[in-house]
Parts: sequence; C-alpha cells; structure tokens
Amino acid sequence: MILSIEELSIASKEKNIVDTVSLSIKEGEWFALVGQSGSGKSLLSQAIGQMLSPNLKVTGRILFKDEDLLTYTQKDMRNIRGCKVSYIFQDYQGSFTPFRTIGQHLDEYQKTHGIKDKKERKQHTVDALVSVGLDETLSKRYPFQLSGGQLQRVSIAIALLLSPDLIIADEMTTALDSVSGHRILELLAKRQKETGCTILFITHDWRHVRRYADRLAIMKDGQIVEKGNKHRILDHPGHPYTKQLISAAPILGSGLRSGLGEVGHV
Repeated sequence: MILSIEELSIASKEKNIVDTVSLSIKEGEWFALVGQSGSGKSLLSQAIGQMLSPNLKVTGRILFKDEDLLTYTQKDMRNIRGCKVSYIFQDYQGSFTPFRTIGQHLDEYQKTHGIKDKKERKQHTVDALVSVGLDETLSKRYPFQLSGGQLQRVSIAIALLLSPDLIIADEMTTALDSVSGHRILELLAKRQKETGCTILFITHDWRHVRRYADRLAIMKDGQIVEKGNKHRILDHPGHPYTKQLISAAPILGSGLRSGLGEVGHV
C-alpha cells in the first residue's frame, strides 16, 4: 500500500469532525472518496499533507510508504508536498497570483523544491505545459488571460511537475462545465497511465466514480460507512446511505452525451 490511514480522527474543541477513519490505497490505483459536502473528506485529504488549521487536533496514523506523516515536522512536509504528494484543488483559480505569469508560477514552484538551474527549470516548464495539451507560449500569459479549463490544466501540470507518487484531487472539476470537466479528467487519467502515479479522487459525482475509480470509500458525518471494489459497491451497495446516494444520482449508465470528442480544447 502506498497510503494507509489508521484510526484517523480530526477534532475541534466541540466535536470529532473525522472519527476513527481507516483506509488503504494501493500503488498506481485511482481511489475515490465519495460523500456529500460536510462529510469530512476534504479535511481528511488535508490531514495527509499536514495542511489543517492548528486549532484542529489530529490523532491516528497516516502511513505514506510506511512512514507516519503525522510524526513529520513542517520542514519535513515541505519536502513531501509537491515532490511526493501533490494536490489539485477545487479552487484552482485561487492558487494563482494574478500579477505573475504562468511561467513564473511554474518556475517559482521548482525553485522552492530545490531546482537551481534556470535552463533546467525553463525546459521543465515547457515540457509540463505541453504534457497537458497547452502551448508553451502560454507561459508568458497571466492567469486572467486563460480560460477556466486552461487554468485547471496548468494546475495539473504543476501537480505533476516533480513526478509525485500520489496526487490528491479534491473536487477538481466542480467549477467547470461538464464538457470541460470531462476533458480534464480524461487528461488526468492519461497522465496517470503515463507516470504510474496513484490518485486519491475526492468527489460527489457518481458518474466520475464509475468511469475512473478502481476502488472507493463512502464517507458520512466523518466516518467511512462502506468501502471496496467499485463494481461491487455500485451494483450491490450494502449501506443504506450508499444506496441513498446512488439512487439520488443521475443515471450512471447514461454517461456523457455523444460527440464530446468534437468539442474544442478547454
């Protein structure tokens, strides 16, 4: 297992927000964490990178390649985040500084992680943009000059820039229309196959779960209520909450409308 979460709890002064959660993710798989807003799935993902508010108390273990990340200092974690574990967030636009070009964002990211050679950083920037289907000339543009789909592609390029072992994608298509969201997920799936990375995919969209996930876990009120193989859960859900979520979802077999392949780039 590349990631094992054992008896993880996250608590405020008032209550446990995430309550004794345990799950394991295999190397190279696409693991979906599914639940409605407020279920605690995003807090769980932030705990992996030690990105939670200091007001929250975290107990349990988060084993990444058999090392407990909760024992790491913030200095240690800076070497983990980006290099070994990367994030793609829902609020990707908020990740960009408006007065810096796209190229400057990618260059600064590399400098932060110790890549000192300027020519090497420039080549990495070009390669990263091309790898997500963007023209290298976009490196000279500012974030407000790109579409939402293009910016999300840039965020994927940044997440993959240092060849991390684990990518945590937290509701990464929520702010996009269905066509753009489909293209972004297809891109991420393609890059996963090329790099062999593992994906923790946090979502509430069952259509994406059916299309991309290998295994999944269902989260409700801070607890995992069901987990296992995608086909088993989708075809034969065991927990009443899972049944409720699936019955309330759009028809899973319908997929996206035909002709998506004809839509222009985003």
